[in-house]
Amino acid sequence: MSTDHPHRLMEAFFGRRKGKTLSPLQIYALENTLPQLRVDTSKPAPQTIDALFDANYARHHLEIGFGGGEHLLHRASEAPQTGFIGVEPFVNGLAKCVSTLSTAPMPNVRLFDDDATVLLDWLPSASLDQVDLLYPDPWPKKKHWKRRFVNQGNLERIVRVLKKGGQFCFASDIDTYVNWTLLHCRRHSAFAWQASAAGDWQTPYEGWPGTRYEAKAFREGRTPAYLTFIRL
Repeated sequence: MSTDHPHRLMEAFFGRRKGKTLSPLQIYALENTLPQLRVDTSKPAPQTIDALFDANYARHHLEIGFGGGEHLLHRASEAPQTGFIGVEPFVNGLAKCVSTLSTAPMPNVRLFDDDATVLLDWLPSASLDQVDLLYPDPWPKKKHWKRRFVNQGNLERIVRVLKKGGQFCFASDIDTYVNWTLLHCRRHSAFAWQASAAGDWQTPYEGWPGTRYEAKAFREGRTPAYLTFIRL
């Protein structure tokens, strides 16, 4: 675990690291497939992001907190000319994604299983075309709001790694977090919100496959919001 962020365990933006017992297949995938896909931030940062892959890609996307990998793998399969990096510190979600990749490999996918801030600080500047933060932990209690991933420090990190014209996409069904993100991003001079009417941010992204978190929101009567900010 990196020593560059000595306080991040106290300030973690994610909750527990592990849940239910893993299956033998998942354990095998973590031990044998993950090492081939893992981004190793203990090494010097690459000069170009293509060094993380076995091929050069026209575009590069980062998804922070990919859960079980459903959205990440859907996007990677529909855009094979784009390199994807997925971040997920929760072992059970990571294991689900890696198990899928162990049986159906995708050469344009790389994974990171630790704090996203470590990766964001390590990646080359202006190396990403898009950063997705989809249904992050809302930390609903006010005393925990400091643990929400969207804050000025992390927005600076995202700005640094995004190319000009790149996108920061945020989705959530929690009104307070949607408003929180709007306020933080609109205060930041490097972001421009791409919406002119309510329908713009209530409409899912093009090719959106849906997520299990979104399905739960609909079942419980909550309306998701889909925000897109352009890096100026």
